[in-house]
Amino acid sequence: MKRRTLLSVAIAAVAVTAMATASIAADWPKRPINLVVPYKAGGGTDAYARAISAAAEGILDVPVVVVNKPGSGGLNGANAVVGARPDGYTMMMTSGGSFLLSTMTRDTDIDALESFDFVAQVGQLQTSLMVPVNSPFQSVQDVIDAAKANPGQLRWAHSGRGGFHHVGGMGFLANNDIEAQDVPFKGGGPTRAALIGEQADFGFLGVQQLAGFEEQLRALAVNSQDRDGIMSEVPAFGELGVPFAAVSSPVIVFAPKGTPADVVAAMEAALEQIAAKPEFAELLASRGTGPVYQNGADAKAALSAMKEDATPLVQSLTN
Repeated sequence: MKRRTLLSVAIAAVAVTAMATASIAADWPKRPINLVVPYKAGGGTDAYARAISAAAEGILDVPVVVVNKPGSGGLNGANAVVGARPDGYTMMMTSGGSFLLSTMTRDTDIDALESFDFVAQVGQLQTSLMVPVNSPFQSVQDVIDAAKANPGQLRWAHSGRGGFHHVGGMGFLANNDIEAQDVPFKGGGPTRAALIGEQADFGFLGVQQLAGFEEQLRALAVNSQDRDGIMSEVPAFGELGVPFAAVSSPVIVFAPKGTPADVVAAMEAALEQIAAKPEFAELLASRGTGPVYQNGADAKAALSAMKEDATPLVQSLTN
C-alpha cells in the first residue's frame, strides 16, 4: 500500500474515532451508570455513593447504581474500573486517601493520580479512635496507658492495611510509642461490627460510623487538629495534645482513563448540582458526614499534594 494511501486510512480512522466519541458525549447518559465502590457496603464511601444515587434523581435522567467490589485495600474495584470501557457508564467512587495509600504500599500498576480521569470530589472522611461502649477505656489516655502496660496485647481494628484508617492508627501507635495487635477488616461496616462485637479493644474508623450506633460505640477522638463539623461533640487529638499522624481522605469520583471530556464535564456538573442539594446534605447528615465539593482538576491537585505529604509518613511506617 502506498504511503499516501496509508496516511488516508489513518486519517479516516482518527475521524471515525472522533465522531464516535462526540456521539457518545452528545447522547450521554442513555442508560444506568454503575458507580463502583471498592469497599463493602456500610462504610463511609459507600454512604456517599448511596446518597449520590438517591439525590441524582432530577439531575441525571438515568439511575446511578452502586456496585460494591471490595478487596485489596480498594484495588480490586479499581482494577475493574481501570479496565472498563471509557464510555461514562462505569465510574468509581473511592476514599481518595485510602486509594492513594493503597497504591503506595501495595504491589500494583495502578497510579492514583494518572490511571483515571478525575471527575470531582464530593466529600471528606476523617478517621477516629473508637471503643466498644462497654469498654473500660473512657479516654484516649486510658488506651495509651493500657497499651503501654500490656505491650502487644490490645487488639486494634481498621478497614484494611494501607488505607488511611490503618495509616492513621499506625501513626497514633508510633507517635505514642505503643504496640498493639493489628486486626484488619474489609471496609468500615465490618470494622464497626467487629468493634461492637468486641473482637477488638479499639479501632480506627470513620467518625461518621458513630451515627446511629451511639449506644454501641464510643468515639474517644477524631484524628485531626480540630473537631469534625458534623460530629462536633467528639474531641480532636490536636486539642487533647495527643501526637497523631495527620491523614484524612477526600471522597472522589473517577472515570476510566480516556472517557470523553464532554462526558467527564457533564458528570462533574451533575455532581456539583447534587452536592448543592439540601436533600444530599440531609442524607449525609443522617450518616454523620456532609458534602465537600471540588471539581476534578482541584481534586487531583489536592490528592497530588497529599501524596507529597504522605510519602515520608508511609516510608517511616513501612520501613
